[in-house]
Amino acid sequence: MQIINGGVTAPQGFLANGIHCGIRKNKSKKDLSLILSDCRASAACVYTQNLVKGAPIAVTKRHVADGYAQAIICNSGNANTCNANGVEIAEKMCALVAEHTGISADDVVVASTGVIGQPLSIEPIAAGMAELVSGLGSDEAHCNSAAEAIMTTDTRLKEIAVSLTAGGRTCRLGGIAKGSGMIHPNMATMLVFITTDAAISPAMLQKALSEDVKYTFNMISIDGDTSTNDMVSVLANGKAGNETIESEGPDFDAFTAALRTVTTHLCRAIAKDGEGATKLLECAVRHAK
Repeated sequence: MQIINGGVTAPQGFLANGIHCGIRKNKSKKDLSLILSDCRASAACVYTQNLVKGAPIAVTKRHVADGYAQAIICNSGNANTCNANGVEIAEKMCALVAEHTGISADDVVVASTGVIGQPLSIEPIAAGMAELVSGLGSDEAHCNSAAEAIMTTDTRLKEIAVSLTAGGRTCRLGGIAKGSGMIHPNMATMLVFITTDAAISPAMLQKALSEDVKYTFNMISIDGDTSTNDMVSVLANGKAGNETIESEGPDFDAFTAALRTVTTHLCRAIAKDGEGATKLLECAVRHAK
């Protein structure tokens, strides 16, 4: 396994883009991001444990209930939380992706981040969707745009990609993240989107992710607060051509090791970019139960 250039577009078959559509008043701030696989992919998610959850969480849970998805749409500037029409807006976001890409709306993971309790207008998202989709690309610049568009109070991009070998094939795994405030164990105000071209079943992908977050995202804290919209989502489209990982074994171990490298890097990036943070502190405990 080795670290390579890129993020969510490093794996085969993934495109990404990010634009300013008008949700945020500052036109220099991108606010709409899209990640698209060229085929349906195994999907796994972990969500905030806050008792209050944003509408995008409810919609995403329904859409990935069958273990598959093909795209991730995310806006910044507005969390779409505690709104009477929040679910309707989240569903409309998915429908717009479907309309402009030809995939099923039920195969879209939807996320929002930003101010809580303010209505989210679908109009700027609808107006910007054609530009967002037509501008999709697989190079590092497009990945950077997607990563930038999910940022809120973040001061820097957070992304990484790695390569691994599974079933004799080279596979890639990449991720982007946002998060700098309201960070606390059991997920916080963070969004993490990970892609991989490894072939792995939905059940094993969920197993890998659920186990991983115990030692990564649930281990960082900045200010003791958890939020409402937080999510880690992984899409695995199988384009690397390895034999599908359907049980534990050497290939699963290689995959989980690569996943741990990506998530640990993103955890450190989130903690280092914490609101008011001047240092990143890591504590190593040895010889304790």
